[in-house]
Amino acid sequence: MSETPLIDGHNDLPWQLLSQFNNQLNKVDLNTLANTHTNIPKIKDGRLGAQFWAAYVPCDTQYKDAVRQTLEQIDVIHRMCQKYPEIFMFATSSQDILDAFKMNKTASLIGVEGGHSLDSSLGTLRTMYQLGVRYLTLTHSCNTPWVDNWLVDTGSEPSEHKGLSSFGKQVIAEMNRLGMLIDLAHVSEEVMNQVLTLSKAPVIFSHSSAYTICPHKRNVPDDVLRRVNETKGIVMVNFYNDYVTCSNTASLSDVADHFDHIKKVAGADIIGFGGDYDGVPRVPEGLEDVSKVPNLVAELLKRGWTDEEVKAALGNNLLRVMSEVEKVRNKCTEQPKVPVKTFFHSIHLNQHDSDTSLLI
Repeated sequence: MSETPLIDGHNDLPWQLLSQFNNQLNKVDLNTLANTHTNIPKIKDGRLGAQFWAAYVPCDTQYKDAVRQTLEQIDVIHRMCQKYPEIFMFATSSQDILDAFKMNKTASLIGVEGGHSLDSSLGTLRTMYQLGVRYLTLTHSCNTPWVDNWLVDTGSEPSEHKGLSSFGKQVIAEMNRLGMLIDLAHVSEEVMNQVLTLSKAPVIFSHSSAYTICPHKRNVPDDVLRRVNETKGIVMVNFYNDYVTCSNTASLSDVADHFDHIKKVAGADIIGFGGDYDGVPRVPEGLEDVSKVPNLVAELLKRGWTDEEVKAALGNNLLRVMSEVEKVRNKCTEQPKVPVKTFFHSIHLNQHDSDTSLLI
């Protein structure tokens, strides 16, 4: 962990800042905050190299003020980084993560958790990217006007789009163009497969576990794990007891079972950490808060994981995925090159005076 940054895919501390303190950071000290899974001493003990902080607002904001509330959560993440500059470095790229790690700071990235936060607007998506958002979870636990959520697979909600609507497919294309990670946590299985087919860039599951180990519809089935491998994406394992053991109780060893299973089915190159700290009411024994993550790393080593495999899961897999998403963005934004002969020919046609000179 001193050589490779631990990159966690999902932490809901910003939601705790809203629900407990109404985002008034002058009323909270992250050095002493005691009733959350995450604070500065726990971050240091857990050797947290980079964190995607969730900008989350509930589904009941949909069709109301979801965009405003999400912007306020984006704002509080920025202000948290500004208040503790010795701990956090705001980050928007794979290189930023590496730079922060060299400075012994926690790279702080933003993920918006739920497509309802867009209010069906590509302009909102683009604006959030400009504000530093680097992934969008396509749904939370509600359908949007353009994508189905995981509850569709339980039968408790009807499918409205058979996966993605035509606008939903536009969202995927625009995220590829922008260089925004597509997060498939919380979507229906149909959406998982559609996006894996459509996306030109690798995808992430920011906080989901293995369905075979715990058959909860928030988890990822084996056939999808294999497709994630084929498309070089990543599944970042969730620590929520209900997704680990499908019960109220779980242990660190149970979480390691998910790592082992994903590795067996699709290889160590698609695995990451996605604790979901401060967003869930129950976490496993041995993983009570952010400081305990090194215990899980030790458990993987005990189980025979190589140093290379552990480093891949810690951060190298996410760095690879993010770098590839950035490459797809750069390719999308490249301007077509005009042949030199054509360029000078066009200049010649526009030169009416032979005395005119052109410096290039």
